[in-house]
Amino acid sequence: MSVQAFRLVCASEREQLPLGIHIECLECSGHDLYLGTNDCVIYHLLLVEQPLSEPTGLSIAQQTDQPYTSFTTTPQRQRQLGLKKPICELRAASALSRLLVLCDNTISILCSESLEPLPGPKIRGVLTFTLNENPVSGDAFCVELCLISSKKRTVQIFSVGQERVQLIREVATPEQACAVAADGHYLCLALSSRYITLNYNTGHCQDLFPYPSDQKRPIVKWISRQEFLLAGPSGLGMFATVAGISQRAPVRWSDNVIGAAISFPYVLALDEEFITVHSMLDQQKKQTLPFKEGIILQDFEGRVIVASSNGIYVLIPLPLEKQIQDLLSSQRVDEALMLAKGARRNIPKEKFQVMYRRILQQAGFIQFAKLQFLEAKELFRSSQLDIRELISLYPLMLPSSSAFIRSHPPLHEYADLNQLTRGDQGKVTKCKRFLMSYLSEIRSTEVANGYQEDVDTALLKLYTEADHESLLDLLVSENSCELSDSAYWLEKHKKYFALGLLYHYNKQDAAALQIWVKIINGDLEDSTRPDLFEYVVDFLTFSRDQHLVWQYADWVLQKSEQVGVRIFTKRSPEEYTQNGFCPDKIVSYLCKYHKALLLFLEHLVLEKMLQKEKYHTHLAVLYVEEVQRLKAMDSPDVEEIEMQRGRLQKLLRQSDLYRVLFLIDKIKGTDLDMERAIMHGKLEEHGQALDILVHHLKDFAAAENYCVWNSEGRNAPYRQRLFQLLLSSYLTLASHDNSFLVAAVDLLNNHPAEFDAANVLRLLPENWSVQLLSPFLAGAMREHVHALRMSQIAIGLAKAENVIYKQEKLNLREKPIVLTDKKYCSVCRNPFQEPVFVRYPNGQIVHTHCNKIPCEE
Repeated sequence: MSVQAFRLVCASEREQLPLGIHIECLECSGHDLYLGTNDCVIYHLLLVEQPLSEPTGLSIAQQTDQPYTSFTTTPQRQRQLGLKKPICELRAASALSRLLVLCDNTISILCSESLEPLPGPKIRGVLTFTLNENPVSGDAFCVELCLISSKKRTVQIFSVGQERVQLIREVATPEQACAVAADGHYLCLALSSRYITLNYNTGHCQDLFPYPSDQKRPIVKWISRQEFLLAGPSGLGMFATVAGISQRAPVRWSDNVIGAAISFPYVLALDEEFITVHSMLDQQKKQTLPFKEGIILQDFEGRVIVASSNGIYVLIPLPLEKQIQDLLSSQRVDEALMLAKGARRNIPKEKFQVMYRRILQQAGFIQFAKLQFLEAKELFRSSQLDIRELISLYPLMLPSSSAFIRSHPPLHEYADLNQLTRGDQGKVTKCKRFLMSYLSEIRSTEVANGYQEDVDTALLKLYTEADHESLLDLLVSENSCELSDSAYWLEKHKKYFALGLLYHYNKQDAAALQIWVKIINGDLEDSTRPDLFEYVVDFLTFSRDQHLVWQYADWVLQKSEQVGVRIFTKRSPEEYTQNGFCPDKIVSYLCKYHKALLLFLEHLVLEKMLQKEKYHTHLAVLYVEEVQRLKAMDSPDVEEIEMQRGRLQKLLRQSDLYRVLFLIDKIKGTDLDMERAIMHGKLEEHGQALDILVHHLKDFAAAENYCVWNSEGRNAPYRQRLFQLLLSSYLTLASHDNSFLVAAVDLLNNHPAEFDAANVLRLLPENWSVQLLSPFLAGAMREHVHALRMSQIAIGLAKAENVIYKQEKLNLREKPIVLTDKKYCSVCRNPFQEPVFVRYPNGQIVHTHCNKIPCEE
């Protein structure tokens, strides 16, 4: 694919060169141009570059097609070398002001300014020569000359200075060489049918590849350090290193290439009709320039000159930026990027980074327009594209408050997405999906840094349009959505629940609740959250705005007391200490909501364990009222009544804070006998309680359970007295009803440890069999024996302890105590006057009047 990389500009008008000149070789050093002719004449011309003024009245596209540079050649001087043979080679050594001339197999050295021959010997027997591009001597005022001998198979290395020429090395070659290029110690040689590299320092020879013997002439050209360009077989331009490998793919030339030149990143080749330009980056042909009768193509310090026998031309490279822009205009993205990367070494780092970043951005938009989204995304990210450039393509996606202005010059040619897709809604949808995905990826990265509001607002709009599930995730997480723009968009697309979330994130909870209440009441339609009422309740539960909670409390409780009461029961314990949500205030408020009040009091008493009499009494009263309400119904639910009575009985048994007498009076005249019995038990009126359970209800299991839970944590006499009281009640009525007899037997057999067996046996009728009472007797005997044995063990332990004590006392008495005048009282430190003292267990002795421990008689 063609690229306009070079322009061919004539540098010699007819009147600037001598008439009838026939150019054989040329050399260019700076502005000095040297021509060697077939009649042994050297011409020195001044090659001057003249920028043209920019054309006016042309469009930008037309202006870029104009050559702004021209060249002129001004004759300076000329010299006839006195021979009738053509000049074969010219090489300038600008640091020495010398010109090396090969004519008739002889190298002459001339002054490059005057063209006067310098005194000294000439180098004879030379087939061809070159200058070492990386001389090993390191002397700035000396060049290394590498020549091929015409008389023997050798290559000679000369050092050429201002004063003398010295042979420093001669190395033999396997065959007669015909072309040479040099780099350091390495020579690249064209032999009769193959190319080789030769290290003239070590003598190591490396074969490269053959070339056809019928080829016009081999080409050996130095490219860079230890790398050469060679004319290979089948019209290939081959790259080779001194190690015999190729780090680049070959370029395809014509079969009759005359010369080659390098102008990075291009390789230029000259044949009989054309100049072809190939890229060193992808080896593709980029440009073809017609040029007939060309004989020379060489590059000199970045300038490429091509010559015919009577004309000089300069190949002017177009600026790389212009070439890259042309490639991008042709949508040849890969080539443009490759060319840009290749230009890195020729452009200052900072300038390259700016240029390359812009090229990546342009390439990204080209790929985007092709719907190549993966490639576009990578280009956008690597180029650090201002994300607003992309968002601005989508109408109305940027927030209305955004002051963004597109880059100038523009990165693309599209006004908006509609122009890019030509109205194809399928493509529009794909583009929006891409932007949605890309924005969600980069919103938390440095790419979005500084543009968070633009990114999040655009993302919200895209999610809203697509009815995407991530919309809610965006709104409940940290975001920078612009409020007014986003609110309008959500309302426009009837996303009212999301609108409430947006208001909530922006600390406008009142507005959020107003929207959600309208949805629940049916004034607005939005099915996003089927459980929206529960969501609102939870929202109010965790809200710190007391005014807002009380404002919507009635509405919530009217909708559902059971759910709505959670706004009070689920609050944190710290809030109950505040005046706004103290329990007394809530209880007072909930008086008109019976069910909610009941649930809240259960929360205070049963969950929070608040030890306040009024809450316990109030809850018990509500339980009583609820039981009575259920019983008063036309079709009472027995199961529901029993469940509610179970709650009441559990509270009455477990709580010790409610007002017992008040509640007894409250249930007077009702059939809540079990509850009344429990409360009599709380008053220690066990006789009345058991009378209710045994005589009125005949509920023997309840009576037995009553004794169990009332005796928990009490001492043995208390428990025995309680169970004895129940047994007496059974025995009193046993003569009239055998059921009481059975209950008495069961009580004894089930709780033998709770009775004083001796007292029980006196009460029992004499006609009861031992077999009937065997469980009781066995249990009583077991308990009695256990108690007896435990007391015996305790006595034994006490006796053993006493024996140990007596032993210790005897041991103390057996040790003699010697009292001398050197003994002192351990308390007052005075000597003893009388043989009377007190001895402490630790062996110390004290006066009797100093002793503070009672003595044992």
